[in-house]
Amino acid sequence: MKLVIVGDIHVPCRNFREAIEKLNLEFDEIVELEWKVKDKEDFQKKILNIEKSGSSAEEPPQELYKEIADAHMLLVHFCPIPKEIIEKGKKLKLIGTCRGGLEHIDVQAATENNIPVMHVIRNAEPVADFTLGLILSETRNISRSHEEIKRGCWRKEFVNSKHTTILKNQKVGLVGLGHIGKLMASKLTALGVEVIGYDPYVNQEELKLNNINIEMVSLETLFEESDIVSLHLRLTEETEGMVNKELLSLMKPTSYIINTSRAGVVKEEDLIEVLERRGIMGAALDVFWEEPLSEDSPLLDLDNVTLTSHLAGDTVDAIPKSPKLLVEEINYFYEKGISSMIVNLGEINLYNNEE
Repeated sequence: MKLVIVGDIHVPCRNFREAIEKLNLEFDEIVELEWKVKDKEDFQKKILNIEKSGSSAEEPPQELYKEIADAHMLLVHFCPIPKEIIEKGKKLKLIGTCRGGLEHIDVQAATENNIPVMHVIRNAEPVADFTLGLILSETRNISRSHEEIKRGCWRKEFVNSKHTTILKNQKVGLVGLGHIGKLMASKLTALGVEVIGYDPYVNQEELKLNNINIEMVSLETLFEESDIVSLHLRLTEETEGMVNKELLSLMKPTSYIINTSRAGVVKEEDLIEVLERRGIMGAALDVFWEEPLSEDSPLLDLDNVTLTSHLAGDTVDAIPKSPKLLVEEINYFYEKGISSMIVNLGEINLYNNEE
């Protein structure tokens, strides 16, 4: 069998090489390619273009068009894999990416060609930790107090001072019970916090199998009952703008909303409006509709928000070690024949994919 790996400036081929040493598959040939960019700034521009316009927005390495012809497996980080590449890979049995987002891969083309596409949630633990930090920072005024002291003010009163309480006294609603949502549920329940959840693709039995004992409720009930709503959603056609004025109007005036997922799941103008009129107590945001946040954003004038610059997934080891997570998932898939990380598993025929 032939394996093709494509590294880049953040996950070089050597990281893949180290990881595939533990891959329980034998390859007669391993080809290493690089998706080249000028620097990290150029990389950021390219991935933003891909996230906006899809897998064909940027060119993959030209060598890939040749090497993919007889490849059985393709592993990448952010290298674009458009339809043209997939259709040339007549022997492909798996496309794997060591990140959660799939904008760089034409999943539809892979599905049409009966090729499994696997991803990993490499930054689930960092995001869950960061989200917990944002909850504490916003509800207990940690960031605001810090900023006031730096300005020379010893401030003791804040917008929420009359309602400040400990975490255990607040009910947290998790919207989205994927990998990150499940981690949040585990962390919060371990701290003695009452947690409720909403996810149309996750049932109570699945949560019990993961030792997560929380109540699943309707989306409306979650927004009505929660003291803290934490969003853990992928941005899709279904979820875009899902959190709008109707849902926000159901929230308690003493409640908070936290978003470390994607800005697009929330309607910007609706959130700003409810914060400006104090319809909810506050918000903590790590993701924005435009990044960097524009200098004239109304959010900058609000005293009831905590803002961070899209940091939730950034740890020194999350990205470089992501090929190891991918290899672990590949091993599990080939051993068990199933994987929750194959995004098109229900739409392909694995039997026909075998040689």
